[in-house]
Amino acid sequence: MSEFDVARTRKSLFGALIDARDTFGRNKAALEDPERQPITYGRLVLGALVLGRRLAALSQPRENVGVLLPNVQGLAVALFGLNALGRVPALLNFTAGTKNLKAACDVAQVHTIVTSRRFIDQGKLDDVLAAIAEGREVVYLEDVRKAMTSLDKMRGLVESWFARAVHKRAGVRPDDPAVVLFTSGSEGKPKGVVLSNANLVANAYQVKAHAGDVLTPGDVFFNPLPIFHSFGLTAGLLTSLLNGIKVVLYPSPLHYRQIPKLIAGTKSTILLATDTFLQGYARAADPDDLASVRYVIAGAERVKDDTRKLWERHGTVILEGYGATECAPVVACSLPDRNRHGSVGPFLPGMEWRLEPVEGIQEGGRLSVRGPNVMRGYLDPDAPGGITPPDDGWHDMGDIVSVDDGMVRILGRAKRFAKVAGEMISLAAIEAVAQGLWPEFNHVVVALPDPRKGEQVVLITDKPDADRDALMAHAREQGFPELWVPKAILVSSIPVLGSGKTDYAAAVEMARRLQAML
Repeated sequence: MSEFDVARTRKSLFGALIDARDTFGRNKAALEDPERQPITYGRLVLGALVLGRRLAALSQPRENVGVLLPNVQGLAVALFGLNALGRVPALLNFTAGTKNLKAACDVAQVHTIVTSRRFIDQGKLDDVLAAIAEGREVVYLEDVRKAMTSLDKMRGLVESWFARAVHKRAGVRPDDPAVVLFTSGSEGKPKGVVLSNANLVANAYQVKAHAGDVLTPGDVFFNPLPIFHSFGLTAGLLTSLLNGIKVVLYPSPLHYRQIPKLIAGTKSTILLATDTFLQGYARAADPDDLASVRYVIAGAERVKDDTRKLWERHGTVILEGYGATECAPVVACSLPDRNRHGSVGPFLPGMEWRLEPVEGIQEGGRLSVRGPNVMRGYLDPDAPGGITPPDDGWHDMGDIVSVDDGMVRILGRAKRFAKVAGEMISLAAIEAVAQGLWPEFNHVVVALPDPRKGEQVVLITDKPDADRDALMAHAREQGFPELWVPKAILVSSIPVLGSGKTDYAAAVEMARRLQAML
């Protein structure tokens, strides 16, 4: 693990990109997408300045500008361009639904939305855009490109050689907001998370310092995860770009057959994904499609043993990580020589952590963290423009974890413990029991109110013939009491968010409907 220098993170996002350009070379390939026309660091800085100046003319300094785009080169150029000229991208989750998108635009005070006609057409998002565009200006990248003159391009070329001076005039400071992201809402109502320039740069540098020689400038990073989520943004884009590693962006993680082909075509060596998507890629791939992938960095949900076995056939090692949007997001990650199943690895350098005891839970405690990557704060919905910072810099992760020999093990969300007949039961542990019995299927366990026992546990599974008696017998073999076995089993597809995480709010609602029917 390399030494981590916090002082080195005190810079803007665009400033860090300029540093990468100057360190790794203007002509080094930086970005590629399905169009298969890579752009270099020099072209990325140039494009960001040209596009940024156009977008700056349509907005005010420090203004939050809505960005509604998929994982393509244009999104990265817009992100850096807005930062270069002192604007703040509010990255909109186009899978979140109209209600959540409108709420996001309102809380972030978005007056301008940057998008693409091609994306809106292909994604059939006309109605969604119409709903959120009311009272706001919509800027299409195709129109911006058409309006660019030779003079704009010439000015951009000159400015790219003096990019530091141009950026300095925008007055962007390390602690200024760099992006606004919106939590996925897997457990409840989404929040607007403000991450500073230093937060994002720190996390990109923390990951590299943590990984050391595992990540090299010769690697090719494949990222199919949406950049509107912090995992896709920092782990999938910024960690690569700011450390001299070429990144290949792909607009949808759901294309199970196409993605392995593009991984092979781009000779990608590192893949970022979640367990759900990893299963799909490994099963759809032809024998040689994934041969170039040395490591998978997995996050957002627990990696199943069955998934690891699928990827071992391709000679790939899965490194499981852990984090939260509020931490930009990475907090801990496994390493090749510290890769214990059931653990998410050691904490990143620069992180402080503490565990608070939780009544009724004997092992571990509730985790809080503090470090250079911890957010500026949440947007205050009651005070436009206001930000509510974390108390003394500490962020409550909301997870019950244990730490053994520096290795972090997630025992479950604090919200994902049920109190049944006075006993605290981990829903994640019950899911693991079901996974052990039926490894080729997906499972989620939820808790519902019970008038006699406080709460009752329900298993939702996509195994068509799931049988409670079989689950009971398996639980007994594993040493679990009958109290831990779900009272009911609901056979259904598992609701999933655009990020690949299980949608727990939808799963609970599904179980509630079942309970009402019964």
